Amino acid sequence: MSYIQISRNDIGLDIHELLKCFYGSVFIAISSQLSVQTWPIPFTMQTLSILLTASVLGTRMGLYTVMLFLFEGAIGIPVFSGFYSGITRLLGPTGGYLIGFVPAVFFVGKLLEESESRGFWRVLWIGFIGEITIMICGFLHLANFVGFTNALAYGVTPFLLTDLFKLIMFVLLTYCSKTDGHLLKAARKVRI
Repeated sequence: MSYIQISRNDIGLDIHELLKCFYGSVFIAISSQLSVQTWPIPFTMQTLSILLTASVLGTRMGLYTVMLFLFEGAIGIPVFSGFYSGITRLLGPTGGYLIGFVPAVFFVGKLLEESESRGFWRVLWIGFIGEITIMICGFLHLANFVGFTNALAYGVTPFLLTDLFKLIMFVLLTYCSKTDGHLLKAARKVRI
């Protein structure tokens, strides 16, 4: 099926792709509000939405989506957990987790796109790489504020069980979808 290309901007996205990136950033923002406030890092569904964004939109558009989400938060739109925003959130104790979304969406998107097989264990491994990427970025950044031991105690350990839950959700949604293991693969072809 062919379609008429409406227009392309300087980053190579047509209006439909821009809208998908915008909707993806809204999805991430909504998932960030599904949270339990704990100190210093809240439990949120953001990491699941990041993994799903990479699965649905792929590497290129997934990166644009995550960067748009971070830009929205940096300029003052309250998209971060707890309806917070501002550059200080990106530079503060939780900023490493937010910045970690960028390499996570890159790794997950790239690995899913280049994967010969989308078997259960492969999708599990790819999701684990995404989760651990976010965790490492967040931990290293948090350690600058509270020290190594406290960063491990407050920024890693409490999240192991919830991240395992989110990883299982990612695998179920990605592997078990009826589109050859690629969540909503047909969504890329849908025109808005």
